Amino acid sequence: MRPEVQAFVADGPLPDWDADEEDIDRRVEQLEAIAKPVTGEEAQALVTCFGPDDCYGVAWTLLHLVETGPNPVLTTEPAPDANEWHHRLWVRIVNSGLAPSA
Repeated sequence: MRPEVQAFVADGPLPDWDADEEDIDRRVEQLEAIAKPVTGEEAQALVTCFGPDDCYGVAWTLLHLVETGPNPVLTTEPAPDANEWHHRLWVRIVNSGLAPSA
């Protein structure tokens, strides 16, 4: 796994809307440092970094980065109580025909 991905993953999930601007800017810079496409291993690690909300759009950037890797990154439907971004990613996987719909 590339060092840029390791650094992003090491910082954990994205913060929520209440985070300070510096923290959000730092996470954006970390994401922008990751060259596309990501590997399957990197996509699996990055999918663990979704936070509780869209973090002022940063979660969308993360989602699009995850989608540059080998798909599908999720192979089973997330549990009902899973992160909303995992559900969103799953719907996109199903809609693209990479997984059967329920």
